[in-house]
Amino acid sequence: MLHVLWLIPALPLAGFLILALLPIPRRMVPVIGVGSIGASAIVSILVTATFLSSPPPGNAFTQHLWTWIDVAGFRPHIALYLDALSLVMTLVVTFVSFFIHLYSVEFMAEDEGYARFFAYMNLFVASMVTLLLGDNLLLLYLGWEGVGLCSYLLIGFWYQDPVNGVAARKAFIVTRVGDTSMGLGLILLVQHLGTLQIQELMGRASAQWGGGSRYAIAAALLLLGGAVGKSAQLPLQTWLPDAMAGPTPTSALIHAATMVTAGVYLIARSHVLFSLAPPAQLAVAIVGAVTLLMAGFSALTQSDIKRVLAYSTMSQIGYMFLALGVGAWSAAIFHFMTHAFFKALLFLSAGVVIEALHHEHDIFKMGGLRKELPAAFWSFLIGSCALAGLPIITAGFYSKDLIIWSAWARSPWLWAVGIAGVLLTSLYIFRLIFLVFWGQPGAYVVRRPGYAMTIPLVVLSFFSLTGGFVETPRWLGNLTFFSGFMSSALPVPEEVHSGMEPGFSGGIAALAFGVGLLLAWVLYLRSRGFVSALAASSIGSAVRRLWFSDWGFDWLYDRVFVRPILWFARINRADFIDAFYDGISLLIEYSYRALRLSENGRVRWYAAGVVAGSVIYLAIVLLGSTHR
Repeated sequence: MLHVLWLIPALPLAGFLILALLPIPRRMVPVIGVGSIGASAIVSILVTATFLSSPPPGNAFTQHLWTWIDVAGFRPHIALYLDALSLVMTLVVTFVSFFIHLYSVEFMAEDEGYARFFAYMNLFVASMVTLLLGDNLLLLYLGWEGVGLCSYLLIGFWYQDPVNGVAARKAFIVTRVGDTSMGLGLILLVQHLGTLQIQELMGRASAQWGGGSRYAIAAALLLLGGAVGKSAQLPLQTWLPDAMAGPTPTSALIHAATMVTAGVYLIARSHVLFSLAPPAQLAVAIVGAVTLLMAGFSALTQSDIKRVLAYSTMSQIGYMFLALGVGAWSAAIFHFMTHAFFKALLFLSAGVVIEALHHEHDIFKMGGLRKELPAAFWSFLIGSCALAGLPIITAGFYSKDLIIWSAWARSPWLWAVGIAGVLLTSLYIFRLIFLVFWGQPGAYVVRRPGYAMTIPLVVLSFFSLTGGFVETPRWLGNLTFFSGFMSSALPVPEEVHSGMEPGFSGGIAALAFGVGLLLAWVLYLRSRGFVSALAASSIGSAVRRLWFSDWGFDWLYDRVFVRPILWFARINRADFIDAFYDGISLLIEYSYRALRLSENGRVRWYAAGVVAGSVIYLAIVLLGSTHR
């Protein structure tokens, strides 16, 4: 069964080609768009069952399809590599993507670009799966650029509105900065190690560089640059909040199953390289820790329901980076899995609310919706509890608790940041719940979800509650299927499991969750006037503007990069190079005007022109023969 692995990326790619190139009847669009992803998910499940029941030699399977390039000994293949890491990622991506596509059938039903939307979504999934299954970094980079292209196409899907086009360009340009860093990292690796085949590359790095090598540090930092761009971590996080301009299913796909998780996968896949570069690995932890706090504070001030969830994603990816930075590789992937369930659930629930209120996004114009939209309320509540880490009964608690516990072994400060993040998450997400679903109604419900939008909410709610039971702490029975399964691909350093008792760490996290919930209840349900008064004060207003504006990063980048480039473009408009091309343009224009004079419609002039040309030609021939 493993030999059908190629079908997992091929089916969504085929769906894209059919939808993009053929005149498909509208009623067949969801059959192809959703069916291709569903078939890919089924193949993923069958491959997983085969992998678990009959593990391949070395717990890894490689499928060579063809040789891609063969130049001077450089021979990257179109080949797929399946181990525990790529298996888990692929299974989650295809499974969650299927339900997002199913939801989109109803959500996008009245949109003019129905087929175009599903074509882009199919290509998005195909690119992400290629990224995950590529056995070499060049093929991974192809999928990496593919998800970047699809994010641009989908964020700017409603391109008639210039704001959406600006958001799409911003995402494309900012992530290109990280992609350039990653590209330089690939050049460095192939130059010094002679290959981009991932497993061979990691082996050569260990043998030739050793711990603390400057080449290992440089390569790891360059790959980190790519990861922070794609995963919206500091300092390249500014594109993600604006990416909410796209349709809500697109937001769910970007945040839960594709795009932002690519950076996490890249670091996990190249964990051997980062282990050889302790400064780079520490940088991963610091980037994650700072991002999770800064994004959490920014989420507290947003009024757009989707932007709150966008900053939430930045914060949760920060937890994954924190885990990667402390060597808790499997904990990061565990949190990726649970996050995919509850973040997709949150975005799809938010989409129900937005559609029900006729495209309203402002949470301060909502309220009292828990009775009007019970499906959205309960699914959003379950997703929020999983996000914040409600103890025992939600998946997010187990994955986040494992990260926080692992952080203690590296640094009590990193552990404290993880605990503070729990409190912040609980505070901002229950602020959102109380403002949207409690209080007085602020808008009338004009639409309620049908089965295509409700079924994904039910399924994702189930996994947001139960997905964490594959890895429970020792004080809850020590079920370790996930880390035990992942250990073949991502070994966990022994020191990660030393230090603080996990029960104590989990208790502190549960306390932080409770404090955040209580603060949200007091500030946004019982005493909203106090919050308004605080925000209106001079200090409160300044802090709110700082957090609301993503800590001023857009302001800084505008003045440091954008304005100088525009200024230089203006003063450079009439330089020598432009003058040269302007001269060519003028020459062509005047030549056209001269030739146009010959087209006067007078037959006698045409005949005279033919005779004159013939005479000139014969004269040239005769003169040439005379000189010979």
